[in-house]
Amino acid sequence: MKKAALFDLDGVIVDTEPYYTEFWQEIGKRYLPVISDFARKIKGHTLDYILSSYFPSDLELQEEIKRLLVVHQTTMHYPYVLGVVPFVDSLRQRGVRVAVVTSSDCAKMQCLYCEHPDFQQHFDRIFTAEDALRSKPAPDCYIAAAEFFKCDPADCVVFEDSFNGLQAGRDSGAFVVGVATSNSVELLDGICDISITDFRNQNVLLKLFE
Repeated sequence: MKKAALFDLDGVIVDTEPYYTEFWQEIGKRYLPVISDFARKIKGHTLDYILSSYFPSDLELQEEIKRLLVVHQTTMHYPYVLGVVPFVDSLRQRGVRVAVVTSSDCAKMQCLYCEHPDFQQHFDRIFTAEDALRSKPAPDCYIAAAEFFKCDPADCVVFEDSFNGLQAGRDSGAFVVGVATSNSVELLDGICDISITDFRNQNVLLKLFE
C-alpha cells in the first residue's frame, strides 16, 4: 500500500501554468532571444537555479527579474485544478500522508495563501524551494519528503506535470502520475506510470493507495 502522496504545485494543484508561461516567455524574448521556448526549458526549476544558470554574471538583471516576478505573482490568480482538493481530503481521511513538494519559494506561497487562506490545512507538510538541496530534475526533494514521512520513496505516489518534475519523481523511485495540464497526455506517455487530465475520477486514483 502506498503511504504518501507528494504533489507538485503549479500545474498539479493550482492551474497557474498559463500565467507563468506568459511571464517567462516575455523574459526569454526580452533578455535571451537566442534561446527558443525559454518558458518550457526552465519549467520546474527553482528561481535561484534559473537566475544562476541563465543570468549568472548580471546581478542587477537578476534583481530586476525577481522584482518583476513578485509583481506578477501578487496580481495573478491561483485557480485549483479540477477535483484536486476533494481528492487530497479523501486521501487524508484514509490515513495517507499528503505533502506539497514545489520549486516555488516561500514568498510566492504567501501570495497563494492570500487567495486560499485554508490551503495549508489540506496538507501534512509543504516543502518549498528553500527545503531543496538541488532543483528538479534532481530527485532530492521527493526523497526528502519520503524521509520526512519515514517511508521509502517506492511507497509514495508523485503527481507532476513538468518534464523536470516527472524525471525527479521517477529518479526518486516513486510511482509517478503525470497531470496533463502543461503537456498533453501523448507527450507524457512513457515518462510516467499513468497520466490524468485532472482529479475528478477519484475512484481510479484512490485505488493507487489500496
